[in-house]
Amino acid sequence: MATSKIACDHCGAPLKYSSGEIIVTCPYCGYTVVIDIGKPFTLEHSLLPSNFNEKKAIDRVKSWMKHSFIAPGDLARRAKFTDVRLQFLPFWVIPITATSTYRGLFERTGSRIEKKGSIKKKYNWVIFGGGRGTEFPTREFDIPLEGKMPYDFRKIPEGAKVFNSEIGEKEAVDMAKQQIKNDHRFLAKEDADRIIDLETEFKVGKAYYLHAPVWIMRYKYKGKNYQVFLDGCEGEVVKGDIPTDSGFF
Repeated sequence: MATSKIACDHCGAPLKYSSGEIIVTCPYCGYTVVIDIGKPFTLEHSLLPSNFNEKKAIDRVKSWMKHSFIAPGDLARRAKFTDVRLQFLPFWVIPITATSTYRGLFERTGSRIEKKGSIKKKYNWVIFGGGRGTEFPTREFDIPLEGKMPYDFRKIPEGAKVFNSEIGEKEAVDMAKQQIKNDHRFLAKEDADRIIDLETEFKVGKAYYLHAPVWIMRYKYKGKNYQVFLDGCEGEVVKGDIPTDSGFF
């Protein structure tokens, strides 16, 4: 991926960014800019603090291994951590109220009954802003939003990498709307086997941009490689590989 460089408008330091990145944060002063329009970022930019160093992060994962009922009994003792990295990943948080009305058919009993209903829910919907080719289990990540603070580059631990976003606010809101509509369709199918029509109205609040600490940890067990995502704020495993017959936990 090609890397470009401009001078930070705030401190003058070199501001590096990769092709496709839209919102870039200066690692030296925390100044954030929207690259494609060359203007300062004016929305709220928040940060979740990192509360775990490398040793504590590994200890948390080992404890998770010990308490997993499907993990081998010697996993925590024999797992060899080969790559442990703290990364501050970019997310969009979108306060949104969604109201869906649907019409469908209930057919599971053999008869055909028309069903109508509505679903109304309020969300702080989270969209991962990282690389489009990057996979992150966003839906499994219960971000502790109550712990957020204004973004402060001084709170980034030495050696941690801060990632920029390839997704802007408008695209994040559009993605949230589509994902919520898909979820409401899934919920509607609890009432109707076949959905004929579903319409969703949205009331969108003020979105904000958030960097959250995530430990991305790779370990080896009996010659095979596995990966774990650990929330660096509260120490909860977001998602992780467990060496069992099924392969993934």
